[in-house]
Amino acid sequence: MLARRIIPCLDVRGGRVVKGVRFRDHIDVGDPVEMAHAYSAEGADELVFYDITASPEGRGPELGWIEAVARVIDIPFCVAGGIRTLDHALACLTAGADKVSINSPALERPDLTEEIAQVAGSQCVVVGVDSEQVEGQWRVRQYTGDPSRQKDAGRLTLDWIAEAQSRGAGEIVLNCMDRDGVRQGYDIEQLQAARSRLSIPLIASGGAGSAEHFRDVFDQADVSGALAASVFHSRKLTVPDLKQRLARWHIPVRL
Repeated sequence: MLARRIIPCLDVRGGRVVKGVRFRDHIDVGDPVEMAHAYSAEGADELVFYDITASPEGRGPELGWIEAVARVIDIPFCVAGGIRTLDHALACLTAGADKVSINSPALERPDLTEEIAQVAGSQCVVVGVDSEQVEGQWRVRQYTGDPSRQKDAGRLTLDWIAEAQSRGAGEIVLNCMDRDGVRQGYDIEQLQAARSRLSIPLIASGGAGSAEHFRDVFDQADVSGALAASVFHSRKLTVPDLKQRLARWHIPVRL
């Protein structure tokens, strides 16, 4: 069985890492390069960086901090935010990122997923999906980095992830917005439903608050990786301690 991945997530705004609750009320938590180095040294399997205001501001990714991160870590990392064209994606990969994640731009122009996959390979293309439950349906949200511009994308979550897979995405990160930052556990029901629609890796995001939450999402939703932010940034959990506990629960992890 493949090892399950533990993936700290760093939301970047204005060159700093920030953290909010349900995508609002962000506070500064540190420098992206310093935090990347620390998480790499601790044994994180991957890192994900979201430039959370790039898409709402209509700009491309900032390459300076991507290059700086690539110089100090030796684990894979993914960059998201503002990647609206093939050239943007290739610039991030050339700067040192191993993967690019597209969210709002993929919704605006679904062919973008195919364009990047055809040139860089599906293994480099992640489609991020921000999902919220509305009147009993899981629906995709867009422009979530800016609360004033956030809106319904006009798509059902399960239909959109299946389409993203068919267009060449090599991985889906499903961020369950109702759980974001509240540390009450991953949305197992939604992730199970998503897993049943996919043959590519699925990464869980939103809700981690304890080691048991990681155990449950791996056991019950069969995700390939679990992404978390505040529980790691606050040091309530550390990557080494979490992996030791998961190993004792017979979850395959890289120690």
